[in-house]
Amino acid sequence: MNILHTIASLNTRSGGTSTCTYDLVKALNGNGCRTDILTLSPADASDVMIGQDSFIHALPNDAVSPLSLSRGMRGFLHGETEYDLYHTNGLWQDVNHATAAIARAKGKPCVISPHGMLYPEALLRSRWKKRLMLNLGHRRDLERADCIHVTCLREMKHCRALGLLNPMAVIPNPVAVPGFLEELNRPNDRFRIGFLGRFHPIKNIDRLIRAWSVAGKAAQDGELVLVGDGPAEYVSYLRDLARTLHLENVRFTGFLTGRAKFEALASLTALFVPSESENFGMSVPESLLAGTPVMASHGTPWEDLSLHNCGWWRPNDTDTLAQTIEEAAALSGEDLKNMGDAGRRLVLDQYTAPRVAKNMTLLYEYLLRQRPDQPDFLYYQS
Repeated sequence: MNILHTIASLNTRSGGTSTCTYDLVKALNGNGCRTDILTLSPADASDVMIGQDSFIHALPNDAVSPLSLSRGMRGFLHGETEYDLYHTNGLWQDVNHATAAIARAKGKPCVISPHGMLYPEALLRSRWKKRLMLNLGHRRDLERADCIHVTCLREMKHCRALGLLNPMAVIPNPVAVPGFLEELNRPNDRFRIGFLGRFHPIKNIDRLIRAWSVAGKAAQDGELVLVGDGPAEYVSYLRDLARTLHLENVRFTGFLTGRAKFEALASLTALFVPSESENFGMSVPESLLAGTPVMASHGTPWEDLSLHNCGWWRPNDTDTLAQTIEEAAALSGEDLKNMGDAGRRLVLDQYTAPRVAKNMTLLYEYLLRQRPDQPDFLYYQS
């Protein structure tokens, strides 16, 4: 098989979609499934790509806003290189539409991974633009895709609610296991909880700050660590909120990646993900790998946290967040270690990149009619 993945950006600051696409393609190649990525080089000289692997075709950035039209990417897709299957990541960008169109033109299977972009909450943001894009061809691309890849049953439900009748493969995002995992130090000098991710109102970081302000004495003596970045106005709002609440123990670290990110996760007593909605939430399995329990809201697909005793899957109102902070503070060192060990086992058993790549390869083989048996993670409209 010769597979092509396409994505608008593979930059370190582009978020979880870029990271999981890179990790998946790297694991696919590691499993013997020859796969390339087509993307654009960073437009900002201060940004860098996640990797420089030989399977990445990073073209000069010629994207023209507002639709990110790229003559270079379209030229590559129409070029001589022949791929057996095309897999595009994300929606709304010209490369996603161009990938689906070239697959149809060449009579090749096409897989689309929306990466949560068809959730109701996501569709409400820039609503007029997304309606326009759907009418300009993206809905046709979705309807004619040979398969839509979703990361959880909830995402499949939202896709079905939009009238999409395609076969849908439920395969979680891959989690890369860093080689330095066993070297991470888990300090227990202070009670710390934290958040890691893109700063955006949908993440409810302000609600976490308010919960921190009303939690018990452990919070007063502890530290709230906020790892990430976002629009300057929103970051200023969060900083002002902490000052207004007279919180001197809230630390903003800025954007972290690689080992620094995992060291920050390992330093926490617990990670909190109080988002209104998450398609997957890469920070959850990354925290579990670091041995840190996680509180994730019901807006995330992480019921496994409660089922496997490695965290809390709860509502995200301020009172519940404050209560969970107090519960985390009351846990013994042994309790925290047991929860951390259970979380790491969960990720290693179900979410590692090689395991996810194996299922994705099974999907490709089935779509290319190289495998007769329908995978058990592939669902047809009933």
